[in-house]
Order: sequence, then structure tokens, then C-alpha cells
Amino acid sequence: MFIQTEDTPNPQSMKFLPGRDVIGRGELGVDFPTIEAAKPSPLAAALFDVDGVTGVYLGGDFVTVTKDPSVDWVHIKPAILGTIADYLAAGIPVLDEGAAGGADTAGSADDYEGETREIVEQIIELIETRVRPAVAADGGDIVFHRFVEGDGIVFLTMKGACAGCPSSTMTLKSGIENLLKHYVPEVTAVEAVA
Repeated sequence: MFIQTEDTPNPQSMKFLPGRDVIGRGELGVDFPTIEAAKPSPLAAALFDVDGVTGVYLGGDFVTVTKDPSVDWVHIKPAILGTIADYLAAGIPVLDEGAAGGADTAGSADDYEGETREIVEQIIELIETRVRPAVAADGGDIVFHRFVEGDGIVFLTMKGACAGCPSSTMTLKSGIENLLKHYVPEVTAVEAVA
């Protein structure tokens, strides 16, 4: 199995593209920021067994691995490639049955009423169609968390390569905030939720 790799804007994260679905396109990705969180995923748990791995994100058709800054990619990349290839080639499920339900869930327009619901629907639509595909290209994900009506603040959760990326604050403020403010005048600011 050939697995393509791509650098991400986060120098501690690398995107691995196996050329097939990992959890399925269109699915909300699953973030495993610690070895304890990786228990529902045999693949993520196996990746944490590679010395130096500090985070795993399973996307629709990619895996993003984050490493400790003291470890060089040249030393751990072969083990990561082998682990991903072994799991996918053997047909071993990457998530235990029902594990996707344990993933962080996105906020929903159903949590709001009236005009605020319409605003949130616009925000979610923009994130889904314009922001998430671009962020996924960099090995991460961004998910709507909530909207504070009176203040106009949108809270988003950053995952994968985007979590902890040195340029994530600039992306959030300069890119996403400006996009949302342009199309949804009720938005005054965008903030990240850990």
C-alpha cells in the first residue's frame, strides 16, 4: 500500500494519505490528543506506541500524526507509515464499534431559535463549505462549537494539525473571522475553544 505524506503548516504534524477512506468522507474527524483518549481506536493506540507520537487525528481520508518537538520525522515516519499500512491492509477497524459517538460533536443550529438559528445556520454552512475543506487540506479540522448571540462571538474547535499550530491564531483571526464577518454581519469575533 502506498501512503502519500504531506507536510502541514504545523511543523510537529504530518498528514498521511493512504489513498482510501480512513473513517469516511463527510464524517466528523476524531481527535486523539493523548494515549488515554486513543483507547477507542486500535489504529490511534498503535500509533501512540511509536516513540515520539503525541497526537493522532483520523480524518475522512487521512491520518494526521503530531510528534514531540525533540523527535525528528526521519526517525519515526517509517514506523508510522508501517502502522497505518498494516491496519488498513488487514482491514482492522480504525475505530471500535460505537467509538465515533465518543468524538467531539459539533454545535448545532438546533440549539438556537428564531433569527439566531438562521445566523448559526449561515455560520455552519460557511464553515462546512469554505473553511473545513481548506483546513482538511492541511491535515486538520475546524468545527463550530457555539455562537454567543449578544456578543456576536463564534467559538470554534481546532483539531488535528490545526490544534497547537503556530499559524492557527492567524488563520482563525485573519482568515476565518474576516470571512464570517463579511458574510454574517452579526459576527464580531471568532475564538478557539480548547
